[in-house]
Amino acid sequence: MDLSQWMSTISENPGLRQLVVVFSAIVLALLVRLFFVKVINVFTRKTATDIDNRVAAELRRPLVTTIILIGLILAYLEFQAPAQVNFIVLGVLKTFVALLWAVALLRVGRILLEVVSKSVDKIAWIEPRTLPLFEMILKVVVAGGFLYFICIAWSVPLTSWLASAGVIGIAVGFAAKDTLSNLFSGIFIVADSPYKVGDFVVLDNTIRGQVLEIGMRSTRLLTRDDIEVTVPNAVIGNSQIVNQTGGPHEKMRVRVKVEAAYGSDIDQVEEVLLECIEGVEHIVSDPSPRVRFRSFGASGLVFELMAWIEKPVFRGRVLHALNGNVYKAFNQAGIEIPYSKQDVYVKELPGRAAETS
Repeated sequence: MDLSQWMSTISENPGLRQLVVVFSAIVLALLVRLFFVKVINVFTRKTATDIDNRVAAELRRPLVTTIILIGLILAYLEFQAPAQVNFIVLGVLKTFVALLWAVALLRVGRILLEVVSKSVDKIAWIEPRTLPLFEMILKVVVAGGFLYFICIAWSVPLTSWLASAGVIGIAVGFAAKDTLSNLFSGIFIVADSPYKVGDFVVLDNTIRGQVLEIGMRSTRLLTRDDIEVTVPNAVIGNSQIVNQTGGPHEKMRVRVKVEAAYGSDIDQVEEVLLECIEGVEHIVSDPSPRVRFRSFGASGLVFELMAWIEKPVFRGRVLHALNGNVYKAFNQAGIEIPYSKQDVYVKELPGRAAETS
């Protein structure tokens, strides 16, 4: 049997045509997979980074699966099924293909954003602290494209839906104004980056904690009592934020305010306070600790011992150690720590005036 007779036999037999189509799709998928494994991997091994390997691995799977699905779709069309059945089956297959590529593009986009964010010297507007914002944009774009192709796959009229979505959007906007406020505040927080995950922040001098997560709706803080606090982003956007981990370095200055009685030797007080630094863990030598004579208080001379610690997380235990050392050192040196006193003078006792008269 020559080639023309073989092709004629295939064209006259629907079952044979389906078998050939499916077999051809499988062979083509295997060739594409072999091309990725053998050819592309040879070129990617010569590069310095593994980004091309990761991108090729993410694209290989959906491409091979898509080829097989196209073969199945072409083979299914040979059944000459009713239009309603074709609409459902083809819609499901197209939806699966769209979902497959949406997941693949999302993963590839994350890989590219991760690599680009590490090249701060070349691209300054994408860096690790702004990475969540661009991941957010990536998710919105991929989700929008996925929904668009779903509408095409199921023959949904987009014009009427867009008109309805405009009216619904206005109603939802009024109903969910607080949620939208938190959403936009979250975008501005990520873009402006007043803090990042792991920083110690103080909100309006009331809440202090470590940032655990920056979400679209809220930010989660872990206080020193190991209590997780969820603060809406709209509240944070209108609050005064003190980032104790920000600045040129992660070091933080702690202050111990103490009073010495009037008449004390101020040079001795300064020397004793500086000795209280010795032996306290997590205090750094650069910048060096120092003592300042701040003011003349109502009961004594006000001094302030200042030292820098490695990280804000150590503030509590360092202050505990310094306060204990200062109290012990003042007692040993004979320096009085003044406190408020009240002297009561009795002018006369009840009934004493009558006895005297």
